Amino acid sequence: MKYHQFKGLGIAVVTPFTQSGAVDYHALERLVKYQLESGADFLCILATTGETPCLSCDEKDAITSLVKDVNQGRVPILKYCGGNNTAAVIAEMQSTDWSGIDGILSICPYYNKPSQEGLYQHFKAISQASPLPIVMYNVPGRTGVNMSAETTLRLAWECENIVGIKEASGSLEHVDEMIKGKPERFDVISGDDALTFSMIASGAAGVISVIGNALPKEFSRMIRLEFQGEYEPARKIHHMFTELYSLLFVDGNPAGVKALLSDMGLIENVLRLPLVPTTIKTKEKMAAILKEMRI
Repeated sequence: MKYHQFKGLGIAVVTPFTQSGAVDYHALERLVKYQLESGADFLCILATTGETPCLSCDEKDAITSLVKDVNQGRVPILKYCGGNNTAAVIAEMQSTDWSGIDGILSICPYYNKPSQEGLYQHFKAISQASPLPIVMYNVPGRTGVNMSAETTLRLAWECENIVGIKEASGSLEHVDEMIKGKPERFDVISGDDALTFSMIASGAAGVISVIGNALPKEFSRMIRLEFQGEYEPARKIHHMFTELYSLLFVDGNPAGVKALLSDMGLIENVLRLPLVPTTIKTKEKMAAILKEMRI
């Protein structure tokens, strides 16, 4: 079992679309190369930022194949497999070809609103079925349920192949409790760009980042400086991003980062319904910040 693979800057990779709405594989190849050349430590594919609920099975297979081909084993790949039907998640895990993939990202079951015991039993069941290390994903703003630090630590200690959690509860107190009580082999990973600086200062292993799609070099530098104990220069980079953090999510994710990537000439500013592009006002504000950062 490999531990600590998902450390540093992870990219929650977007899915580019053409103006006609098809997956833009050429743009995806360009984007992944850009991220790999700019400091990405691992890639996270086919999760929230990738608009995965709106992709067909064939599209997901093609995206996986392309990312693996471009990556050529340079950095670890974390691929999403989760849901609110435990049996269906297990069936998908057992029927998927996981070659070239290093770990599975799996979300807390949404909509059903399971109890803490239900969350524990869900992750225990999929850990027993999983062919790869698992990183759990706690994001109560999307799922309607918050996995407690106690439940997380129970799973971390009991299930050896559960190697980390992408934590997006927004609570630094919650994060501190997990970091204080976790086994050494288990990593807490930020799922919130705006809290990454604080979480790494508290002992988090890294981030699965949205903003890293567009600005991997800068975000990676902030993380590396923190790892080296150079908090003051890292803080300056964090503060440089402060306004951008909120603008990226004000109209939903990945609308903000797709607008930013479009302004950079990397992809078209196209999303699939029910998601729509960010407002012109937000887009103009982000473009102005990007221009200032380049200067």
